[in-house]
Amino acid sequence: QVQLVESGGGLVQPGGSLRLSCAASGRTLDYYAIGWFRQAPGKEREGVSCISSSADSTYYASSVEGRFTISRNNAMNTVYLQMNSLKPEDTAVYYCATLFASRCYSDYDLNRLSRGDWGQGTQVTVSS
Repeated sequence: QVQLVESGGGLVQPGGSLRLSCAASGRTLDYYAIGWFRQAPGKEREGVSCISSSADSTYYASSVEGRFTISRNNAMNTVYLQMNSLKPEDTAVYYCATLFASRCYSDYDLNRLSRGDWGQGTQVTVSS
């Protein structure tokens, strides 16, 4: 069973950047597509991004595309989310999870495909 640990969150001003990491143990991530999710207070969990097992396909929610970049280093068993041009509405707890898939497509429902094996999450706060 894979265990995931998110890190890299923090307080940043609007327009700033953060790089989140999702580190896995227990299993190798090579076989899994990985999703990043976020949940803001009073809101439903939102699928933010997805990267295929071999990193040959990616997906971004329309709210973040052009600003966020997902990547992975399978040798290090880690997935990253580079977040640029951050906005206050990006404020949320960010989670990663393995998916019941090996590739990412625009019509995928990340919440439905998630195994729910996220860790404790990492808080991202965008504020002046």
